[in-house]
Amino acid sequence: MAKLKLRGKQLQKIGYPEGKLIGLAINVAYEHFRREPQEWVLNMLQQVLAHPESFRTVAGWERIAQVILNEQSEAAANKPFELAKNAREFPIYGDEQIEIGAKDQMYTAMRLPITVQGALMPDAHQGYGLPIGGVLATENSVIPYGVGVDIGCRMCLSIYALPPQLLVGEKDKFKHLLGEHTRFGFEAFERPMDDPIFSRDEFKYVKVARDNRDKAYQQIGSSGGGNHFVEFGIANITAADNGMNLPLGEYLAVLSHSGSRGMGANIAKHYTEVAMKTCRLPKEARHLAWLTLDSEAGHEYWAAMTLAGDYAAACHDHIHRRLAKALGEKPLARIENHHNFAWKEHLADGREVIVHRKGATPAGKGVLGIIPGSMTAPGFIVRGKGNFASLQSASHGAGRLMSRSAAKKSLTQSEVSKHLADHGIHLIGGGIDEAPMAYKDIHTVMANQTELVEVLGAFYPRMVRMA
Repeated sequence: MAKLKLRGKQLQKIGYPEGKLIGLAINVAYEHFRREPQEWVLNMLQQVLAHPESFRTVAGWERIAQVILNEQSEAAANKPFELAKNAREFPIYGDEQIEIGAKDQMYTAMRLPITVQGALMPDAHQGYGLPIGGVLATENSVIPYGVGVDIGCRMCLSIYALPPQLLVGEKDKFKHLLGEHTRFGFEAFERPMDDPIFSRDEFKYVKVARDNRDKAYQQIGSSGGGNHFVEFGIANITAADNGMNLPLGEYLAVLSHSGSRGMGANIAKHYTEVAMKTCRLPKEARHLAWLTLDSEAGHEYWAAMTLAGDYAAACHDHIHRRLAKALGEKPLARIENHHNFAWKEHLADGREVIVHRKGATPAGKGVLGIIPGSMTAPGFIVRGKGNFASLQSASHGAGRLMSRSAAKKSLTQSEVSKHLADHGIHLIGGGIDEAPMAYKDIHTVMANQTELVEVLGAFYPRMVRMA
C-alpha cells in the first residue's frame, strides 16, 4: 500500500483555500487516515469541504468540518446585505417643498430587503439613516436610526379654563413660572420628583438602561436642548366635534416638546453600533442597519426603546404637573403624542409590520395629536384620518428650511429679536439656529396633508422657554 503523501497544492486543486485550513486538513488526514488510499482521502476531503454540515459529528472529519462552518458563518456575517436595484414606490406629501437629500435617503430606505412600505411627510428634511419625516414599515426588524437618537420625543399640550389675556396682563408671573418650574439642557431640579417608571424591570435586565438609570432620575421632568421647548400660549378650538368635549373658543394652554434625554440618546447610540456590526450594508445605507426582533439584541432594543418612550412621557407629565400646580388649576384636556418611535401595527391587508416614525406624528383614525409650527407660527391640534397610504402618519412639525449651521450664518440676533417682538413673542433662552425663519411655512405643510389629518384647533405661542 502506497504511503499517504499530501501537499498543499493538492488540496488547493480540490478547492481548499490557502491558509490554516490546509494545514489542519493534512494533519487530520495523517492522524486518522494515513493507512487509507490517497485517492480516497482526497475524495473525502473534497466532500467535507463541499458539505461540512454532514460531517459535523463524523469521527476524524469533524474538526475540519467545524472550522469550515465557522469560516462560512463569519463570512456570511461580514457579507453586506444587498439593496434592491429599484426602490419600492412610496408617496411624498408636499414633494415640491422637500429637499433632494431627504428624498434620496428615503429612496435608499425603500431598497432595504426588510422594507414593506414607506411614506415621506411634508415637513421632511435630511437626517441620519431615515430622513426626518420618514415613515418606514419593515418586516420583523427595527432600525435604531429609523427611530432616531431622541427616542420617544413627543409633544404634550395642556388646555386650561383660564383666559389667555392673562399672558399679557401678568407676563412677569408666567415668565417666572417657566423659569421656576422648567429645566433645560444640563440643568436639573435639585429635588427631582420620583416616578413609577424607575421600578420598571428594564432597568434591571437591559444593561444600557441600568447604566443610565441614575442620570435618568436626575433628568426626570427636564427638557433637552436644540428645538425642545415649553411654551405658554393660546389654544383656539375651532371644531365643535373636537374629541375633548371643549366648547369653541380660546383657552390658556401649555405646550411642551422634548424626549428621553441622555438615557434615550445612549440607548440609540449603543444599539446603532450593535446593529452596524451585525448588519453590514452598502455605504449609502449603513445608518439603516437593523436588528431582527427574533435576536437577543433586537429584543433588548425593543424593551429599551419602549422604556425610553415611557420615560419621555413621564418627563412631560412632570413638566405639566409642576406647571398645573403652580397655576393652581387642573387642565380641561391634555393631548400628547410620540414622534420618534417604532410601533407594531397592521397594514391595510392585515400584515403585521414595524412602523418607524422618525419625526412623524401617529395619525390613526380618530387619534388626536399636536403638530407645532414655530415660535411665531401656530401649531395645530389634529385628528388622524387613518390613511394607510401614509402608514397612518402625518408631519411632526413645520420642518427645517435651513440647517442649524445655515441659520447661524445667514441670520443675526437683532433681526431674530425684531421678528419675535413684531409677533408679540417673549423668548427665554434659545439660539439663532431655532429662529422662526429657519423653519418651513406650517400653513403650506398643513395644506399638503389634508388627506392625513383634520384640524380641530390651533395653538399660538406667546411665551417660550428653550435651552
